[in-house]
Amino acid sequence: MDKLSDERFDKHLGRQLGKTLDPLSQAFSLLDVRAARCTRFEAGGHWSYRFPAKPALKFGAVIRGDCWIDFGDEAHHRLATGDCFLLANAPAYILANDERLAPEDGITAFDWAQSDVARGAGSDTVLLAGSFGFEASDAELLLDALPRFLLIPSRSPSAAVIHSTLHILDLEIRGTGIGAAVLTDRLADVLLVQVLRAALDQDAGEGLGWINALVDARIGKAIRLMHEDAAHPWTLEALADAIAMSRSAFSKRFKSLVGLAPLDYLLRWRMRLARDQLRRGATVSATAAQLGYSSESAFGHAFKRIYGHAPKRYWRGQATGEKIPHRPK
Repeated sequence: MDKLSDERFDKHLGRQLGKTLDPLSQAFSLLDVRAARCTRFEAGGHWSYRFPAKPALKFGAVIRGDCWIDFGDEAHHRLATGDCFLLANAPAYILANDERLAPEDGITAFDWAQSDVARGAGSDTVLLAGSFGFEASDAELLLDALPRFLLIPSRSPSAAVIHSTLHILDLEIRGTGIGAAVLTDRLADVLLVQVLRAALDQDAGEGLGWINALVDARIGKAIRLMHEDAAHPWTLEALADAIAMSRSAFSKRFKSLVGLAPLDYLLRWRMRLARDQLRRGATVSATAAQLGYSSESAFGHAFKRIYGHAPKRYWRGQATGEKIPHRPK
C-alpha cells in the first residue's frame, strides 16, 4: 500500500496529525453519507400536503409559522417556529396547518425539478428541509440507531447554534451566488451533526442507540479503542479489562446500546475500513494485512459474511465501474 493510502488509513483509525478523532468523526469519514438536496417550503392560508416514504435521513426546521406533522397512525406532532426534527428511514407523512383538509400530493404540487423553493399561496409558514442518502450497508449504523421521528424544540439549549446554521442555509438556498450547491451540502452536514449533538443533550440521548453509546463513559471508550486500532487482535476479555468491566456486564451493556455484540461490531467496523480501502484502489492482500488478517482467505470470508460477496469482486468492480450489489448481513 502506498504512502497516501497509509495516511488515509491512519485518518480512519483516528491518527491524523497526532490527533485522535472522535468515533462519530471517524464514522462520517467512512460512511458514504450524501447530502441529497436542501429545499425551502413556503405556504399560506389553509393547506395540507402528503409526502412519500424515503429510505433516507431527513431533517426539517420551521423558520416561520407553525404546522403539524402526521404519520397516519395517531402519531402527530405540533411544530412551532424554531423547531427542528429528524426523520430516520423517513416514513410517509402529512405536513399541514389544517388537519381537516384532504392532503394534496406534496411532490406533484410543486415543480421540484426546476427549483429548490416550493411556493404555495403565501408564506405564512416556511420550512427548510434536507435529506441524506446512505449506502445500504451503512444504514444500520446511523438510520437504525435513530427513532423514526426526533424533535429538537426551539427551547432546546442547542437551538441557538442550530438556528445560526439554518439562517445561512436559508440564504444559500434562496441565493444565486457561486458555489451555492457546495455550501448547502456542507451546511447540511454541519446541521446534521448539530442536531445529533442536540439530541444527545436532550433526555440524555435516550433511544439513540449507537450514537448514545459514543458518549457513554465506558462503552464509548471501548468503541474508541476498536476504532483507533481495528487491526489489533481484540478479545472480549481485553476490551472489558480496558474499561474496567466484567465480560458479562460489558457484553450486556454494549449490546443494549449498540444493538450488536462487541466483536460483531468490531468485525463490521473492520469491513467498513476494508471497503473504503478497496474503493480507493488498495489491493485485497494489502487491505487484509493492514487490518491484521493472517491470510487473504480469512479476510475474504469475513468480507463476504458482511457484504455478501468476495473482496476481489468488489475491488474489480471499483476498477471497472461495475455496480456490485451490497447485501449486508
